[in-house]
Amino acid sequence: MGLKVNSSVFEKRMKKLSGLPKFLLADALRLTKENTPVASGNARNKTTIKGNKVVSDYAYAGRLDDGYSKQAPQGFTKPTIEQLDDDATKFVRKI
Repeated sequence: MGLKVNSSVFEKRMKKLSGLPKFLLADALRLTKENTPVASGNARNKTTIKGNKVVSDYAYAGRLDDGYSKQAPQGFTKPTIEQLDDDATKFVRKI
């Protein structure tokens, strides 16, 4: 018994899959901002995409990510990564 692959369907799925990095980067920015505690809004406003990274460009980012704020005792990186993992799985399963 052999395996037969429909190349047209395969190519369409690979094209959709190529959108995963862009989707995850945008999703990572959204989730990082959602998981960042708010006092004045400075931290969320200074969280941006630079290249292919989400950057928290303010002096106290490390403290917030270490759980300094009662609003986000787990910080913002860990919850963001956990949600990104779920979102990536859902994206791939749709393909």
